[in-house]
Amino acid sequence: MSAEQRKGLGRGLSALLGDDSGSKELGVNQLVPIEFLTPGKYQPRKSFSDSEMFSLEESIRENGILQPILVRRDPYIEGNFEIIAGERRWRAAQKAQLHEVPVLVKELSDEKALEVALIENLQREDLSPLEEARAYERLMNEFYQTQEDLAKSVGKSRSSIANTLRLLTLPDTVQKYIDTGELSSGHARTLVGITNAEALAKEIVLKQLSVRQAEELVQSAKNSGFTKSRKTKSKTQDTIALEKEISQALGLNVTINSSNMSGESGTISIKYKSLDQLDVILKKLNSVD
Repeated sequence: MSAEQRKGLGRGLSALLGDDSGSKELGVNQLVPIEFLTPGKYQPRKSFSDSEMFSLEESIRENGILQPILVRRDPYIEGNFEIIAGERRWRAAQKAQLHEVPVLVKELSDEKALEVALIENLQREDLSPLEEARAYERLMNEFYQTQEDLAKSVGKSRSSIANTLRLLTLPDTVQKYIDTGELSSGHARTLVGITNAEALAKEIVLKQLSVRQAEELVQSAKNSGFTKSRKTKSKTQDTIALEKEISQALGLNVTINSSNMSGESGTISIKYKSLDQLDVILKKLNSVD
């Protein structure tokens, strides 16, 4: 991650933790019993390597926790706190047998909690590509954020957000390779939209190919007719661009299918996951002049 990208993320996190409508400071550097903390439901990171945890545990034994764990009050258990950022420190502190940990208590909405957790992990480069993509998808599906909204929040370009989200279209077996670190995001992007991505991914992993070699493998497979793009040949670049434009406006996935080659007629499909999302779509459509 470049210095400029880090700078952008820093501004985003500062804004999210400022005195705005979604965040209000309640206290600083309080010491609370370690058992009063629970993992946050909006933590985008799902895996913690043993080597990282051991290193952090040793550091905490030696120096304690230098940066307070960011929390919000548990709405269901009085006196308890939900971790927003710092779950790894909390886990390592348990292994180091600390009885109390320093926390910074903030009043955060669910949306802000997910945004802060995402940005904090991006700053530390702690997230896998798929964890990052799933966090973006959750912000879009649960809080109706567009790719433009996400780009502004995390200090990345919209195209970077879009490329990361495309990883979620890969088959589950390919996603497992990414989660285990056997495939990098660079490898994975060469397989997006490919019909036989699973077979190619297996070959890349077995042969331990570089990203450049993976690109050459995919291109060779295309040339030999062994694979093809998932996109239909009838879908023009204009149609693809229009899909993206409508998707960004609604904050949901939109698909356009033409009935003929001219594109003069066809269907528009909008994918939603809840009645709340459907209600948002209707409100946006009704607001159009």
